[in-house]
Amino acid sequence: MRIGELSERTGVSRRMLRYYEEQGLIASHRCANGYRDYPEPCVDRVQQVRGLLDAGLSTQTIRRILPCLGPPGRIDIPNPTPETIALLELECARMSQRIDRLTRNRDAMTAYLADVRKAAPAEPAA
Repeated sequence: MRIGELSERTGVSRRMLRYYEEQGLIASHRCANGYRDYPEPCVDRVQQVRGLLDAGLSTQTIRRILPCLGPPGRIDIPNPTPETIALLELECARMSQRIDRLTRNRDAMTAYLADVRKAAPAEPAA
């Protein structure tokens, strides 16, 4: 499939798909006319990459675990190296830190919103 169709099917812009390819996260074949041609499994791969990026993993980390990605929603690491385990532990710790920051920010915003609502003048009855 061409890049436009892959973009449409995954909701990922053409620009980002070219970036994923540049980073070694997906691959295409070039047609005689120079157009990119992506195989069908690229749809699932792009969705996996997008999910991992949304979870906060870097493209470098994703590239390292790509060989371990099975069908969507599954990671198969039959013989993980100590380096792979350390990398995954580090990513889990980073995610926990982001979650803690987001929780603190949400709680602060909720408290601020409650104060704003208390201070706001009451709406007149209609």
